[in-house]
Amino acid sequence: MKYIIDRFEETKAILEEDEEKFIEIKRTLLPKNAKEGDCVELINDKYIINNKETENLKKEISDLIDDLFV
Repeated sequence: MKYIIDRFEETKAILEEDEEKFIEIKRTLLPKNAKEGDCVELINDKYIINNKETENLKKEISDLIDDLFV
């Protein structure tokens, strides 16, 4: 299962599963270096940061912003 880290709230992490569905997990279940906007995958009951997907998402967002202001 793939998610995007939407935000942190004290000891919780809010993950976006799709554009309208969010789940809440304990922040300690994520890697220590996880940050808002990172793409994570749940593999064998462990959350792993998918660096390639994170970079693709950042580029996609950057391209959209560029299109708005050009």
